[in-house]
Order: sequence, then structure tokens, then C-alpha cells
Amino acid sequence: MAEKLNSMRILDQQKVSYTVREFPETIHSADGVADYFSLPREWVYKTLVVLPPAGRPMLVMVAGSRELDLKKLAASVGQKKVQMAPHKEAERLTGLQTGGISALALLHKNFAVYIDKPALELERILVSAGKRGVNLELPVQELIRVAKARVIEAT
Repeated sequence: MAEKLNSMRILDQQKVSYTVREFPETIHSADGVADYFSLPREWVYKTLVVLPPAGRPMLVMVAGSRELDLKKLAASVGQKKVQMAPHKEAERLTGLQTGGISALALLHKNFAVYIDKPALELERILVSAGKRGVNLELPVQELIRVAKARVIEAT
């Protein structure tokens, strides 16, 4: 079993049931995680760091099977345009490695958190726990509640 991570402590405090899913740290993509567990790719969500022209970065959760549409995302969050943070910048801003960036592990940093609307069609999804090689499977509605995520059109 994985060490207790901040994301797990937060879910425990909020009395949210979750399942820890561990996989090789060499897997850095949501699609790779889905393939490893033989799950549909739309069940595993990646957390992307997106930069508005000014202000704080945003965390955007989208299914591994989908591509972020920057124009659609910008419109959904009331920005003219947004851009993806490069890997190194995402790691610097979050303090987490790409492949392990987690909205749940970063609640204390007060990033704006968004989740792509197709998540509402699912009961449970997998998201990073805040460390490469560890995902958490939990109910979508609980993830939205705990992360204070806004549901938007992002893909």
C-alpha cells in the first residue's frame, strides 16, 4: 500500500471512500494508467496546468482519452486565451512531478480547479494522488465537492 499522501488525508477527513491504485512510476500518462489496469480510457483523468494571460494558474481535469481544447476552455472560464504550462513550469508551479499532479494534493495552494463535463456521465473516476505511480479511484461528485471543482466544457 502507498504511503499516506496529502490527497488521501484530505479524503479521509472528508469521509470520502476511495481506492488506491498503484502502478509503475514509469507510466506518466492517463492512457497508460488506463491500459495498465485494463480500464476504459475515459475513466482515468489527467490534471493539466493551464496559464491564463494574468493571474493564478488553473488545474483542469480531463479524461486521458480526450484532448484539451484551449479555445473552449478559455471561453468556459471567461478568458480571451489560455495556454498549457510547459512540463517544467507545471512542476515548478505545483511542486509535483508531471504524471503526479493532483488537484486534491494541491487544495492548500488555492488553484482554480475545473473538471471537464463528460466526467458527470461517470460514477467514479481515477485521478492522481499527488505522486507518480499512485492514483485514487473515487466518486466523481465527491471529487467535485472536495476539490471545489467547477464543471466546464474543456474538450
